[in-house]
Amino acid sequence: MVRVPKLTRAEVAQAARNPLLYIAERWTPTERIVRRAVLSAVVMSVVIVVTGGAVRLTGSGLGCPTWPKCTEDSLTATSEMGLHGVIEFGNRMLTYVLCAAVGWAIIAARSAKPWRRSLTRLGWAQFWVVMGNAVLGGIVVLVGLNPYTVAAHFLLTTALLTVAMVMWQRIGEGDEAPRPLVGKAVSQLTWLLVVAAGLLIAVGTVVTGAGRHAGDSSDVPRIPVDWQMVAQLHADLAWVVVALTVALWFALKAVDAPVGPRSRARDLFLVLLGQGVIGYVQYFTDTPEILVGLHMFGSCLVWIAVVRVLLSLRERPVAVPAVPGPAVEKPEPAAAG
Repeated sequence: MVRVPKLTRAEVAQAARNPLLYIAERWTPTERIVRRAVLSAVVMSVVIVVTGGAVRLTGSGLGCPTWPKCTEDSLTATSEMGLHGVIEFGNRMLTYVLCAAVGWAIIAARSAKPWRRSLTRLGWAQFWVVMGNAVLGGIVVLVGLNPYTVAAHFLLTTALLTVAMVMWQRIGEGDEAPRPLVGKAVSQLTWLLVVAAGLLIAVGTVVTGAGRHAGDSSDVPRIPVDWQMVAQLHADLAWVVVALTVALWFALKAVDAPVGPRSRARDLFLVLLGQGVIGYVQYFTDTPEILVGLHMFGSCLVWIAVVRVLLSLRERPVAVPAVPGPAVEKPEPAAAG
C-alpha cells in the first residue's frame, strides 16, 4: 500500500489555486517522460482522425443524432441505436482520451526543470484546439453532417497534429533564436512544398465531401462539384508534392546539407509513395471503405513527414550556462626598499 501524504489546509488551498504549480513543485519528470507525454498527444491526434473516418465510413455520423447528449433523453448510446450509436459514441469518448493525453503533455512540460514556458504554451494551444474541435464536432452533428463543417472538422484536427509535432520537436531543442541549416533558396522551396501539401489535404476534404461516403445512410448533402474532376485535381496536386519533394532532396544533396534534412526529405518521399499507391487503388476500385480509411491515416503520416522536413531545416541550440573560470591571483605589490 502506498501511504497517502497528509495535506495541510494551506497546501490544499495552493493546489486549488494553481494545480500545475503545485504538481511542478513536487515532481520533476525526465526528458524521456516529457517526450512520451507529448508523443501520446501526437498519437491520439492521429487516432481521432482514424476513428472519425470509421464513423463516416460505417455510416454512423448520426448514430448519436444530437449533441452534447447522444439522444434527447440519454447522455450515452442506447441499445436501440445499434452499432452506429456505439461507433459514434465511442468516437466521442475518445475525445476525452485525447484531452487526457494533451493534459499529460501540459503537466509534464510544466513540471520539467528548468521550466520552459514555450513548451507549456504549445501544450495549451493543443488544449484549446481540442476544445474548439469538440464544439465544431457538435455543430457537425446538429447541421446533419454538412460537408463543409465536416471538412473544417478534419482540417482543425490537422492543425492540432501540427502543434503536437512542433511541441514534440521542441523538446530536444533550446529556446534560443532558430538558426537556419540551409540557404534561403532551399528554405523557400521547402515552404512551397508545405503550401502544396496543405492544398493537397484541403482538396482531399473536398473529394470526400463530394464523394459517395456521406457519413450516414440518410440523404446527406454533398459539395456540389464534379467528384471525378476534384479527384483528378487531388491527384495532380499529389504529383506536384512528389516533384517538390524530389527537387528538395536533390537541392539538399547539392548544397551538402546536414544528414537530418536529407533523411526527412527521403522519409517524406517514401510516405508519399505509399499514400499514392493507396489513392490510385481506391480510385480504380470505387473507393472501398477500408482503403479510404487507410488513405485518411496516410494523410496524417504525410503531414507529419512534411512538418518534420520543415522543422529539420533549422536548429535551436540549448543555452549552456557560462562556467566561471578560476580566479586569477593578483601579484603581491613589491615591498618598498
